[in-house]
Amino acid sequence: MAFPSVRDNAPDLQALAGRIKTWGRELGFQQVGITDVDLAEDERYLQRWLDAGYHGEMGFMAKHGTKRTRPDELVPGTLRVISVRLDYLPAEVETAKVLGRPERAYVSRYATGRDYHKLMRKRLATLAKWIQGEVGDFGYRAFVDSAPVMERALARKAGLGWFGKNAMLLNPQAGSLFFLGELYTDLPLPVDAPFESEHCGSCSACRSACPTGAIVEDRVVDARACISYLTIELFGSIPERYREAMGNRVFGCDDCQLVCPFTRFTRATQEPDFTPRHDLDRASLLGLFAWGEGEFLEKTAGSPIRRIGYERWLRNLAVGLGNAPWSEAVEAALLARLAYPSDLVREHVRWALARQREKKRQLIASA
Repeated sequence: MAFPSVRDNAPDLQALAGRIKTWGRELGFQQVGITDVDLAEDERYLQRWLDAGYHGEMGFMAKHGTKRTRPDELVPGTLRVISVRLDYLPAEVETAKVLGRPERAYVSRYATGRDYHKLMRKRLATLAKWIQGEVGDFGYRAFVDSAPVMERALARKAGLGWFGKNAMLLNPQAGSLFFLGELYTDLPLPVDAPFESEHCGSCSACRSACPTGAIVEDRVVDARACISYLTIELFGSIPERYREAMGNRVFGCDDCQLVCPFTRFTRATQEPDFTPRHDLDRASLLGLFAWGEGEFLEKTAGSPIRRIGYERWLRNLAVGLGNAPWSEAVEAALLARLAYPSDLVREHVRWALARQREKKRQLIASA
C-alpha cells in the first residue's frame, strides 16, 4: 500500500530530525541516522554477488527483484529511511573461552537471549507514534530484518558505520555487535552524511580468522562457506569439507567480529531481554544434544534459535560432538541417536561417530 502524499504545511524538518534522534536514544537505540533511498551502487554490488551464486540456498535474496534496493518500490511513497542500531552483547557473557572449550557449544552471541525482532519493532512503532504526535498523520513502515531491505547499506548511508572487510557494518565506537532496524517514511527529512571513511586500513584479521575461508574478497562473503549460513540458512546436509572447521559452533559464528580491533569498543547492552537464557552462552554440547523436541521447543520459545527447528539443531550439535574430544559419554550420546527418524540427523551422527572412533583409536595407539 502506498503512503499518502506529504502535506503542504510541512513542519520544521531540520528540528524534527533532531528530535527523532533524541527520541530514538530515549527509546534505547544507541544511534539514529537518516538517509535517502538511492542505493544504485549497492544494487550493482548485490547483483554481482547474486550472479556469483554466493547466496547459496537463500533464494529470498533474489526473489523480490529491485524492491530490496529501491525502497520506494517496496513501499511506494518512501522518501527517507530512518536507520537505528541497538547493541546486543550482554555484560557477562563468555565468548572466546567457549570457542577454546570444544566440549561446549558456541551459539552466536546475538542468539543467546530473546529474539530481538519484536523488541525493536515495538520501539520503532513507538518512535513513529511520537513523530505522529508532532506532525500528524504521515506514511511509515517499520522493518527489522522482516522484508527485502538493504539494512546495512541504508545504515552506512545514514552515517552509522562503514563496511568492514567481512562485509559487516562497523562503527568506531561499537564494532559490529548490534542490530539494525528501519522506518521507511514519506517525510522529506534532511539526510545525514554517509560514513565514507573506512578505518580498516591494512588490517585483515577478519579474513584470517574465518574458519572456512568464506571471506573471498574484501567485503565479499561466499555465504555457502560461512558457518552462520551452514548452521542457520542451509536446510540440507552440511558439506563434509566444512564440518571439521565448524568446531563447536552450533548456531552462527562470530569469529570475524570477535577478532576485529573495533570490537574492544563494544559496550555491554542494557537490555535484559538479551541476557543469556538456559546457559546458552556456555552450555555443553552433550547437554543440548540431550534435549528432546519438547524441551527444545520450550527452551527456544522467543529465541532466534527456534527458526532452525529441532532437526537442524540436532544436525549442528552432531557435528560439534564429532569435533569434540573423544569420551565414552559423547560416543554413547551419538549411538543413542543413530536410530533417530531423520535421514539428515542420522547422516551427521554417523559422521560424528566415525570421527569419535578415530580419535579413540589414536588415543589407544598413543597410550
